[in-house]
Amino acid sequence: MELTLLGTGAPDGLPRHGCPCASCAAAVGEEARAATSLLVDGALLIDLTPGAAFAAARAGYSLVGVRQVLLSHPHAGPAVEFPAGLPAPVRVPDGRRLSLISGHRVRAVALDSPGTGYEVTGPDGTRLLYLPPGGAPAGLPDPAEPYDMALLDVLGRPDALAALRASGAVGATTDVLAVHLDHTAPPGRELHRRLATAGARAVPDGQTLIVGEYHAVPDLPRRTLVLGGARSGKSLEAERRLAAFPDVLYVATGGTRDGDPEWAARVKAHRERRPGSWRTTETCDLAPLLAEEGPPLLIDCLALWLTDAMDSVGAWDDDTWAHGGEQALRERVSALVAAVRTTSRTVVAVSNEVGSGVVPATASGRRFRDELGRLNAAFADECEHVLLVVAGQPLPLRG
Repeated sequence: MELTLLGTGAPDGLPRHGCPCASCAAAVGEEARAATSLLVDGALLIDLTPGAAFAAARAGYSLVGVRQVLLSHPHAGPAVEFPAGLPAPVRVPDGRRLSLISGHRVRAVALDSPGTGYEVTGPDGTRLLYLPPGGAPAGLPDPAEPYDMALLDVLGRPDALAALRASGAVGATTDVLAVHLDHTAPPGRELHRRLATAGARAVPDGQTLIVGEYHAVPDLPRRTLVLGGARSGKSLEAERRLAAFPDVLYVATGGTRDGDPEWAARVKAHRERRPGSWRTTETCDLAPLLAEEGPPLLIDCLALWLTDAMDSVGAWDDDTWAHGGEQALRERVSALVAAVRTTSRTVVAVSNEVGSGVVPATASGRRFRDELGRLNAAFADECEHVLLVVAGQPLPLRG
C-alpha cells in the first residue's frame, strides 16, 4: 500500500497566516506544512483540504483516480474548494466498514473527541491507522493486532500513542508518523528530536511512503539523566520523554512535608501534569525498583535522594562525617550506581545541576554541592543519554 502525504500540518497549516511566533518563522522549506491530507494508492483520499489537487500534482500524482473521499473531523481552517470530478466527501459512522472497488477495506474508529479515525487495510494486507487532530481511540481491543503504520497527533496527544502501545496496536515494528503539526510544536531540529524520544518521526509534505516498509527510528535510550537548574524545565523534559509510553512508574523522592503549603503546591502541580495512566510511588529506596522487571521509571529527583541519604548517615555533622559518615554515603551512592548499571528497565532520572552558582556559605552546603556533583557524574557515566536543560532548552551532552 502506497501512501502520499499531501499535507502533515494542523488544519490552519504551518506557518499560520500572519503569526509571528518562532515556530511559524522557522517553518520554511521542508518544515512548512499544509493541513494534513492522505492519498492512499491514488484511490482513497482522507481529509479534503485546501489545495489538495495542487499538492497531489506537486508530488507527481493526480486525484482523477480517487474513488472515495473520507472526512475525519469538522473542517475549521481556510475554505475548501471542491475539485471537479471527486466523489462527494463523507464521514463514516463509528464502527462502519467500507469495501472499495480498489480492494481497500476501511473501518471507522470511534474517538474520545469529535471526529472519526480510520483503519485502512490495503489489497496487500498491510494496515494503517489514521487519527484526526486531538483525537485518541476509544474502546481499543486488548490485545490488538499491531498496525504497520500509525498517523496521529503525537505531540498534541502523546497519551493516544501510549494507549495504542498499551493495547498492542502500536508495536516495535509500527512506523509512527506525526501529523497535524501546529505552531505549538518546537521549530527545526528540536521537533525531530522530541518526536524521536516518542519513537515517532515526521516527514515533509508530498512524500510518498510504502506502508509496511521498515524505517529506523531511534529507540528510547535505556537510561537517561536530565540535568538542569531551578525552574529550568528539567522535570517537564523528563516527563515528555515518557509521555507516549504506558504504565510509567513515577518515583518521587521528595516525600511530603507537613505544614509546608508551598511544597504541597509544587507536588500538586507535578502530579496534575502527569498522564492519568502513570502510577506514583514515594520512596528513596531506588535499588529494589531498579532490580525489578517492569515498566519505565521516572525518578524525580536525585538531589532529594541525596538529601535523604545524607540525612541517614549524619553527613551534616562534621564529626559524624569524618568518623564514618563519608564512607557510609560513598557506599550508598555506589549501590545506587551499580543498580543503574545492571537495570533492565527504562529509566529517566532528573537531577539538579548546582556547580555553576555561587559557592555555598556553609560547610554543609558546600558538602551537599560537592556530593551532588559526584553523584551526577557517576550516574551520568551509566547513562546512554545525558541532557542539560537551560531555559527550557534541552542540550544533549551524550547520546
